[in-house]
Amino acid sequence: MRTAPRLVAVVAATVALLAGCSSPTPQDEVLTDLGLDGLSGQEIVTRLDASSESRPLDFTASVREDEVLLGDGTTEVAVPLQDGEFYVSIAPFVDTTHECFFHSLATCQGELVEEPVDVTITTADGEVLVEESTTTHTNGFVGFWLPEDVEGTIEVRQGDRMGSVPFSTAEGSPTCVTTLRLA
Repeated sequence: MRTAPRLVAVVAATVALLAGCSSPTPQDEVLTDLGLDGLSGQEIVTRLDASSESRPLDFTASVREDEVLLGDGTTEVAVPLQDGEFYVSIAPFVDTTHECFFHSLATCQGELVEEPVDVTITTADGEVLVEESTTTHTNGFVGFWLPEDVEGTIEVRQGDRMGSVPFSTAEGSPTCVTTLRLA
């Protein structure tokens, strides 16, 4: 009966593998500690951008074109974003702004906090992707999930002030728009 030792070895290896899978990884612990475990990349981005906590937060969170990077100072976790969608976070301003390429959900702070704005996002061929009245978050930003690989214009109105900037959701494009001045 030579099959019994082989069967025992296979079962033991399977149990060891399953036990290893059930142990939390440092990446899992980061998401759990931040209260973000079980959330998709889109849910994490939306929740953190709309968070009412004052910036800077005590962790890192950066929106890239295809993932959100989260870190606790020792471990960084990459949570994928859904294919076909691209997040663009916009901080309209009147007087002050900051340079930004990849939106930091933990440190970016825009000038206009909890201010009503009207946002229109239109593709270069005239398709309206967004047309809504909204309010900037505590971090001074409003964010939108747009289709990948489009170009166009973002227009923001606030009262009698208006501004517009071009945008792109092609590979290598920024997820953070801080150049939209309202005048």
